[in-house]
Amino acid sequence: MTAPDLSQVIWRKSSFSTSEANCVEVGFAPGAIAVRDTKDRDRGTLAFPAASWAAFLRTQR
Repeated sequence: MTAPDLSQVIWRKSSFSTSEANCVEVGFAPGAIAVRDTKDRDRGTLAFPAASWAAFLRTQR
């Protein structure tokens, strides 16, 4: 997978995040889902193909 363009992504706090220290943000890019640490946004971003992210969510229910 090539790196998706995240310049226009609108980030939102994940519903799986807690109100304490474990917070992540999720952003939707064309064909990909990106995840980053809310408190350290400049450290890096993980990006997954949309189909892989959907499969991950199905296993979390």
